[in-house]
Amino acid sequence: MDYFDAEKETARAQLSSVESQRQGMKERSLTQARKIEELEARLASELAKAKYEAEKAKAEMDVIVAVYRADAEAAQVQAREAYESTHTRAYWIAELAKCQSRRETLEEIHARGFDLTNGIAKARNHEAESGALATSDDDDDDGSKSGSENGEDLDVEEAAPEGDQEP
Repeated sequence: MDYFDAEKETARAQLSSVESQRQGMKERSLTQARKIEELEARLASELAKAKYEAEKAKAEMDVIVAVYRADAEAAQVQAREAYESTHTRAYWIAELAKCQSRRETLEEIHARGFDLTNGIAKARNHEAESGALATSDDDDDDGSKSGSENGEDLDVEEAAPEGDQEP
């Protein structure tokens, strides 16, 4: 009986030891589960924060991109207008040069003895119109055309009156 009592005590001691080990493992397991839950909560919080920051950065980038696009479109419009303005100005400068050449030609013919007073006056008017359009700063494209642009080019025969030629 003593032997059974001793074995019983040994079994109880082992059971108690196993029970305390089980309890310790259970406590460690609970501690680890709490740590895991805390880490998961912190991770979820960090993930939500990162998503928020990413969305915020994306929204800011979208605004910046929209501003740059608007600036680029405005620059394109401005460049197009500058090109058209320069092109129009170049056209009128060329017209001025033509008118000056016509007037000078008519003056040379007049200097040789032909009466081209009316033709020279018309040439000077065309030259003045072209000069004004070539030097205008507003460069408005309202569709107005000078006489030479409308097909009313000044020919020498038209400018010279028929009976007023000197030998």
